[in-house]
Amino acid sequence: MILSSPYDRDILDLAVPALAGLAAGPLVSLVDTAFVGQLGRIPLGALGVNTSIFSMTFVVFNFLAYGTTPRVGRAVGNDDREEAGRAVVRALVLAMAVGIVALAALQALARPILIVMGASEELMAPALSYLRIRALAGPAVLLITASHGAFRGYQDTRTPMVVTLGFNVVNGGLDPLLIFVFDWGLAGAAAATAVGQWVGALTFLYLLLYAQRDELGIRLRWPAPHTLVPFLKVGRDLFLRTASLVGTMTLATAMAARVGVTAVAAHQVAAQLWTFLALLVDALAVAAQALVSKHLGADDPESAREVANRLVQWGLAVGVGLGLGFWALRPVLPGFFTGDPDTVAALLDVYLFVVVLQPLNGLVFVGDGIYMGAEAFPYLAKAMIGTALAAAVVLLLVNPMGWGLVGVWWGIATLMVGRILTLAAPYVRGTLFAQGAE
Repeated sequence: MILSSPYDRDILDLAVPALAGLAAGPLVSLVDTAFVGQLGRIPLGALGVNTSIFSMTFVVFNFLAYGTTPRVGRAVGNDDREEAGRAVVRALVLAMAVGIVALAALQALARPILIVMGASEELMAPALSYLRIRALAGPAVLLITASHGAFRGYQDTRTPMVVTLGFNVVNGGLDPLLIFVFDWGLAGAAAATAVGQWVGALTFLYLLLYAQRDELGIRLRWPAPHTLVPFLKVGRDLFLRTASLVGTMTLATAMAARVGVTAVAAHQVAAQLWTFLALLVDALAVAAQALVSKHLGADDPESAREVANRLVQWGLAVGVGLGLGFWALRPVLPGFFTGDPDTVAALLDVYLFVVVLQPLNGLVFVGDGIYMGAEAFPYLAKAMIGTALAAAVVLLLVNPMGWGLVGVWWGIATLMVGRILTLAAPYVRGTLFAQGAE
């Protein structure tokens, strides 16, 4: 890796604040879990079921960020603030509309959703209460998501970081007050989260539609319905992509569970470590979306290619660093998560996969960001579907072939190798920045 590049400052200016913003949510979730855990097993279980529901909701609607960033970024690169502003308004209107629909659906279908998620009878009442309270912040969550995408397009990740840290502090501060002082229990945790998210959404709206409106080129004009269609198309493509990815990882967990209790316990630890490390590289993916779209908007595909190349180098370097660090922690890290010797042994059997795949992960996650910046969403969807099918074949052979937990991680490795190969093809051929991958 070349030690310095003229693009490094831009990359770090975007990636470092993005990392802080990305980390804030999971950290506060840990705080929520710690507080609710003091209430007992049933409230904690009810929180766990709801966490899965709201995590999947975010996955479905994350196109509001990923679709907004490149559109705003291209307009900014083209020095067209009015078009950037129009893209922001469209994203916010769509976020509010979809958020209201999601709120209504969650309220009406709360019980069936919890049944599908496997909530037992003893979990149903507290889980239902939590879901219905937290669902009140559905529009707020999607407004926050769209606002993140907007500011990233304006090459600003500091503002979202500050707002995100702020409303998560509100959430964390309200948790003990509502849970214990007001004695609302699990419902208090839901209320704290909902209030915090509305504080964040209203802060973003204040900044975008009032305080920074003129600077950002935003005009308060209702968008024509047909101008929202491109966002919905991006949503379709990203849903197919993400559903294929999540489905593969879910299948991996299911196959690990069929191997045995020890195997699935070890897999859970390995998968959580994998997810945590992905967070670090996601910050580079955010920078990739913003910078690539900006240069393409300025009709400068050569600079887009150069900054993308530098981001690839950063992704590889971070991946190698994470892999080496993880390997150095091998003697102590498994024991931090479990004291069961059989689970530790099973985890060590697949530990090398987590280590060796880190450089590949760095390339893949940054590559995703580059493709999103180039708005190659249809290609990402098709490539992920094909790769997921290949990985699924390996995973479905785990039990018949007796491959055990190691076989499960060979399936995950197949997924990641397939992803890097499909991302590399248009990139190496040079067609991505010329016309986008089809």
